[in-house]
Amino acid sequence: MIVTVDDADTYLSDGGQAFDPTKPSVIFVHGAGMDHTIWGQQTRFTAHRGFNTLAVDLPGHFRSAGLPPKSIESYADWLNRLIEAAGAAPAILVGHSMGALIVLEAAARRPDLCRGLVLAGVSARMRVHPDLIAAAEENRILAPELMTAWGHGPAAHRGGNIASGVWLVGGALRLLERAAPGLIANDLKACGAYEGAPEAAAKVNVPVLILAGAFDKMTPVKAAGPIVDALDDRRLHLVENSGHMMMLEAQQETREALLTFFQSLTAEA
Repeated sequence: MIVTVDDADTYLSDGGQAFDPTKPSVIFVHGAGMDHTIWGQQTRFTAHRGFNTLAVDLPGHFRSAGLPPKSIESYADWLNRLIEAAGAAPAILVGHSMGALIVLEAAARRPDLCRGLVLAGVSARMRVHPDLIAAAEENRILAPELMTAWGHGPAAHRGGNIASGVWLVGGALRLLERAAPGLIANDLKACGAYEGAPEAAAKVNVPVLILAGAFDKMTPVKAAGPIVDALDDRRLHLVENSGHMMMLEAQQETREALLTFFQSLTAEA
């Protein structure tokens, strides 16, 4: 599915089901340097259970045109324009890592466009080591290597994929390798500069599910504390055998937790 935002084509994966305006919509937002493919297990699962599922490629990422915004705030404003352009409001917003900051800020800025939030692998501050920034700016393979090594828990480093013969860490590395030059650096800088997560959380007036990996080294559970404290209606799901990349490391558990949350929102409505 292609939607035009700011005169640029934006790609949205629909999980194999055409958009139906009578159904509730879920928009999935990926993390730094990645794209819609990380949500493959979750989008198809949800799309065949009564929801529009739209996994976006952010501007300048994989199949989407346009320039990537320089800040989380700008990404959030862009996402809200996408929601309106797609006719998906009010949408359930699901974000991972940088995507979690984007959907949180988007919901705070335009509460009328959001009916629920999922923050996966989120932290109140996503500080990025200068050496990682430098490697990303120089487009060195070291940046994706560091991100994938730290982004996966112990089980994923030994295998752990439900698809036989598919290496989780290697797949994530290949995904980051295909990012356009400068893209990873742009996204990491946006994450490192963003300080508004607790303030944004205090403005959110919809139910929020926080997905956290028990072995997450990049955004440990405790790092979400200021966000959790600021939220009125929050639910925590701890993925026991996962690191930062729970949608890949624990594909089935993650999709079931998401569907349960989505169904609770539509039941309440």
